[in-house]
Amino acid sequence: MSFHMNHAMRAKKESAKDFKQTLRRLIAYIKPFLPQVFLGVLFSVTATVLTVIGPTVLAQATNILYDGYQSRLLNPSYILNRNDVYQVLLIVLLIYASAALLSYISSILINRVTQRITLTLRTQISSKINTLHLKTIDEKPIGDVLSRITNDVDTINNSLQQALIASFVAILSIIGILIMMIRISWILTLVALITLPISLFTVSFVVKYGQKYFTMRAKTLGELNGHIEEMFSNHLIVTAYHGQDFSSSTFDTLNNDLQSHTQKSEFISSLMLPVVGFIGNLGYISVVVIGAMLMLAGQLSLGAIQAFIMYIRNFNQPLNQMANITTIIQSTVAASERVFEFLDSEEEELENKPSLPNEINGEIEFKNVDFGYSDDNVFIKDFNMHIQPGMKVAIVGPTGAGKTTIVNLLMRFYEVLNGSIYIDGNSVTQYSRESIRSTFAMVLQDSWLFKGTIEENITFNEIYDESSFKEATTAAKVDHFIQTLPLGYKTPINEDASNLSQGQKQLITIARAFLSNKKILILDEATSSVDTRTEYLIQEAMEALMHEKTSFIIAHRLSTIIKSDLILVMNQGQIIEQGTHSVLLQQKGFYYDLYQSQFESN
Repeated sequence: MSFHMNHAMRAKKESAKDFKQTLRRLIAYIKPFLPQVFLGVLFSVTATVLTVIGPTVLAQATNILYDGYQSRLLNPSYILNRNDVYQVLLIVLLIYASAALLSYISSILINRVTQRITLTLRTQISSKINTLHLKTIDEKPIGDVLSRITNDVDTINNSLQQALIASFVAILSIIGILIMMIRISWILTLVALITLPISLFTVSFVVKYGQKYFTMRAKTLGELNGHIEEMFSNHLIVTAYHGQDFSSSTFDTLNNDLQSHTQKSEFISSLMLPVVGFIGNLGYISVVVIGAMLMLAGQLSLGAIQAFIMYIRNFNQPLNQMANITTIIQSTVAASERVFEFLDSEEEELENKPSLPNEINGEIEFKNVDFGYSDDNVFIKDFNMHIQPGMKVAIVGPTGAGKTTIVNLLMRFYEVLNGSIYIDGNSVTQYSRESIRSTFAMVLQDSWLFKGTIEENITFNEIYDESSFKEATTAAKVDHFIQTLPLGYKTPINEDASNLSQGQKQLITIARAFLSNKKILILDEATSSVDTRTEYLIQEAMEALMHEKTSFIIAHRLSTIIKSDLILVMNQGQIIEQGTHSVLLQQKGFYYDLYQSQFESN
């Protein structure tokens, strides 16, 4: 069982990667939805224009009331025409109501776009998982992958919903409000704009400084999820080896790192608005003082000053919004980096090759095969093996000898560095990987079952006739115990298959192999985790399963491979001995020592 308890502790902290490149790549996902985005932006822009016009229209009502008040002072009999005021207020109400409705429609359109982008990302991730190179899967903790699929994609989705329209609205609001402010008074506009460069400098500095903490937070969250997943899925092992303190210590370290990165990123995020708001308020005070002086000098009306003050308030709002958007974009880019990093992971090359013939004999040959995970670490050198059709071949040897690696090479999970592998005299590289793997049936040490009924787990959702299904389950010794269950083959298996014993789960996987009826079998430690009685049943089932099929049996229990037609003894990537059980015992070599050590220990 792969158990990387200290993986998260070994992982290095990474700084932010290419911000601009990641942002451009994220924008590329928006391009297919440009019509919807354009329509949403159009509605939002219209709403923004109406909102910008609102203070100017409202200023008319203020001027009417102020002029009426002045006229009343000069002529006490003057009667204010309130209908003019009501008419202006009605227009203002319609303007703001229309703006609210258009904003609502715009948000619906953008939400649909972001949901489709999220669907696209998750679909690509799902497809990527099915094409990943086995080496890539081995290197990535499950919890970290799940964090990228869920947390990071959710961050992108939520951020796009907030930032996609808000950025356009903020920019347009700034431009529109600026134009209206200049129309009212260029002097007051100049005073208001003095604070703008200071705000922009502050925002850019904070964005540059804070991006690394958002990246660290996303990465550490993935590491923490990976650690939690590993600890829970291997809870029995952790408890048996008293690893609780280590697990808690690792969790505390990662959690403290996450807390530190979150505090720093959130502090920077929360610092943005107050700083920008403080700078904006300084400009606001200056405008109020100078505006009052201009009004006393008769250069501005009261309504104009009121409108300008409203514009100042509205001008600070999109500035604050832009500051908030920059924070959101930082979080989005940090999450996008992790998602794109996974999407860029090494995968198996696409092949346009013919399929292996359906009817094969099962002859296998390894010829001068070299293999290593890198050119500097070649541990299988000049490996040769020739297996005749229908043979039962056992592969034994110490841990790390290369037993499972040979099977992975045969199924092209890994490619050889040198040499060739043949099936029925034809190189496996001539055929597609999918067709090669479809000729194998596997029963592994870890009996993988998914959430569903027992029948679905045996058929793997393929369609089989009832007689074939019954024949497979009977031969696999699984039919008897399933008939004792209340729902029989319709019995649901829970998520971790804990409602079945280890032996029952293994028999179900053997029934799956029976039903698939493949010509070549791989049995990898299929009886290593069951009791003696269950092992006997599994051995009987496997003997029937291997009948007239080329079979590879990887085993540590040498008692399970005594009847094999050929036993290959491996050590350090080489076949050091081969022959039948009796022949190898007579040689009194490596196999003899292995067998005697097990026999004596028993």
